[in-house]
Amino acid sequence: MRVVSLLPSATEILFAIGAGDQVAGVTHECDFPDEARTRPILTSSLLPQELDAAGIDRHVRARVHAGSSLYGLDDRKLAALAPDLIVTQELCAVCAVSYEIVDRAAKRLRGDPRVVSLEPSSLEDVFATIAFLGDLTGTRAGADTLVTRLRERVDALRARVAPRPRERALVLEWTDPPMSAGHWTPGLVELAGGEPVLANPGANSRVLGWEEIAASDPDVVVVAPCGFDLTRAVREAAALPPDAARAFSDLRAVREGRAYAIDGNAYVNRPGPRLVESAELFARAVAGETGPDLLRLSVPASV
Repeated sequence: MRVVSLLPSATEILFAIGAGDQVAGVTHECDFPDEARTRPILTSSLLPQELDAAGIDRHVRARVHAGSSLYGLDDRKLAALAPDLIVTQELCAVCAVSYEIVDRAAKRLRGDPRVVSLEPSSLEDVFATIAFLGDLTGTRAGADTLVTRLRERVDALRARVAPRPRERALVLEWTDPPMSAGHWTPGLVELAGGEPVLANPGANSRVLGWEEIAASDPDVVVVAPCGFDLTRAVREAAALPPDAARAFSDLRAVREGRAYAIDGNAYVNRPGPRLVESAELFARAVAGETGPDLLRLSVPASV
């Protein structure tokens, strides 16, 4: 089977279950595992590269409102790959090439490839997605093995945090404007021994107000902007506009040194096997630990 994966999370799953040799094409964001980078790239971002978080938010809202895509799809390259299966999504118009664009492109291909849309909204949904892709690619044994290993880590984490007091944790999936944790992220916070604050479990993130955030008074703050690596997450948190920077720095969690940055692109925002690692990172944040993949944030420079 020749599989085109138009989701970084699906690409990770396919390689993790032993179907990597079937992956014929990927997106420009499929960067894990390293072998995924060797596959033909079929997509491109249409966002201007120089924009900051606020600029990206304005640009995205304008394009979505106008019905325009945020990504380009190379139809000719897709046709040349002659896929049997195309994996895409309808969950978020901002996160990947839209299902409508993929479906239109697929209908023009010879061979009538199957198009499947993945819509996980929780960690359990991700486990089901792994099994589903295993069935589609004839690698169900590898999928079952992966899910078993992930569940063992989940059980170990749950046991490890059980004796700890539950801390109120705010996860920001965007910084300017601040946006709540949605879909699977609140469940990961609970798994990590925290109580999610201003969260939207199983649903899209929503814009928060800084007064609302201040009133919630979280014990821990984790900044994990969608699509940003760790360096960019730290940079955007440090570059908040003055009013937002003051509101952020006034939070008790920030004053007490309990605000952290995580690579949202690799972990929190990508519904694949590394969601379990995301929960483990949240647990470390709740426990006050730091490391190369979990950095403590300081007061923004604009304060």
